[in-house]
Amino acid sequence: MGKTNTVTTPDELVIIRNDFDQFIANMEPPMTGDDLKMVQEAFELALEAHKYQRRKSGEPYIHHPVEVAKICFNEIGLGATSVTSALLHDVVEDTEVKLDEITYRFGNKIGKIVDGLTKLDGLYNVESPQAENYKKVLSTLVYDVRVVLIKMADRLHNLRTIGSMVRHKQLRIAAETNYIYVPLAHRLGLYNIKKEFEDIIFMISEPKKFEEISTKLKESEKKGIYILRNLLNRLMKKSRNLEFLTECLADQNRSLPFSIKSRVKM
Repeated sequence: MGKTNTVTTPDELVIIRNDFDQFIANMEPPMTGDDLKMVQEAFELALEAHKYQRRKSGEPYIHHPVEVAKICFNEIGLGATSVTSALLHDVVEDTEVKLDEITYRFGNKIGKIVDGLTKLDGLYNVESPQAENYKKVLSTLVYDVRVVLIKMADRLHNLRTIGSMVRHKQLRIAAETNYIYVPLAHRLGLYNIKKEFEDIIFMISEPKKFEEISTKLKESEKKGIYILRNLLNRLMKKSRNLEFLTECLADQNRSLPFSIKSRVKM
């Protein structure tokens, strides 16, 4: 996404640091020792490197690599190496920090992943046929699968914050995602991410239908919860050992195992 050059304010720095500290505190399993030290050092480097940059939305750019790191750890299940690389994934391409410095401070493994992410961005050309871009993304799987996984997290966060972009760019990014990243997510077993990709693509390409289906799903969910509560109350009168039903009810807000887009086909 686009960047503007306005320094991060002291108040914004407090919010950013609190957000990152909360991310670290909520890690499960917890990150400790050298891994934690490495991730914290990567955050400090990225914070300094991106301090003059902002996204199109106006927020400090550092929010983006932090959110990508969160997706890598919380949603994909990657470890400290990938979290560190995610925090640094735009540093070499967009700032004055050199790859040699990344390699010196964080080691060859992270240096190669960051280099792979930088080269992938350099290879990717929006003017090229999508099939050619797809081949370029696939070629990084041989290099290190974590490059593609971090790139998937990068694309997911860009889609989640795509509202600040003009309509024609939203449509182009949605088309690229549908052609390249949706099938990749499926092949890599990232079904929740694939589902979210499809929902956001559908929201961009068919906003009226998306809103209509979303409204109907919410109404159906409310009716389903009402019916389930009534059933549970009736059954509890006949049995005192229904903890499993209570647990099911408590989980009523879990996401549906299919995308909104798929409802059109059902």
